[in-house]
Amino acid sequence: MRILIDEEKFDNEYAWSIVYKTFAYTNHTVLPEALEKWTVDLLGNLLPRHLEIIYLINFFFIERMSKKFPYDFDKLSRLSIIEEGPPKKVRMANLCIVGSHKVNGVAAIHSKLLTTTLFKHFYEVFPTKFQNKTNGVTPRRFIVCANPTLTNFYTQQLGSKDWITDLSQVATLNGRENDADFRKQW
Repeated sequence: MRILIDEEKFDNEYAWSIVYKTFAYTNHTVLPEALEKWTVDLLGNLLPRHLEIIYLINFFFIERMSKKFPYDFDKLSRLSIIEEGPPKKVRMANLCIVGSHKVNGVAAIHSKLLTTTLFKHFYEVFPTKFQNKTNGVTPRRFIVCANPTLTNFYTQQLGSKDWITDLSQVATLNGRENDADFRKQW
């Protein structure tokens, strides 16, 4: 956001639309105490322009939420990127949720816990933003990246690249290990 505003000279709204469409947030913890919070003083000393932009993002976000939830100060407080109180803190997870088009956990149970406990208040406002994506590299993606020869072999034997998104298709090659031509190509 800083680069888009300060260096590329985009207006705030256009810069925000790029940021929002670009980022998705994968949360790796369901423990509230493990979520990063940086004190406003620390962030202000180290990255003052970043803090200004965080306050700007929070201002527009809370302004929008205030229209949806007028006078629900408890909800607005929970949604805010800034945690009030001595010392004031920047809730990095809230910033990530506000600034991302999607939010997901690293496993189905994890994602469910995010929507029912840790980020329940955000899920109630943005239910379609939350999804589940299993963490890690899929076997098929690993094969494509790490072994182009095997990738080409599977594609040739199966007649298309569809196996890349449906690894179960590779199982149709079972039983061909006694086929001399198949073994030779392997």
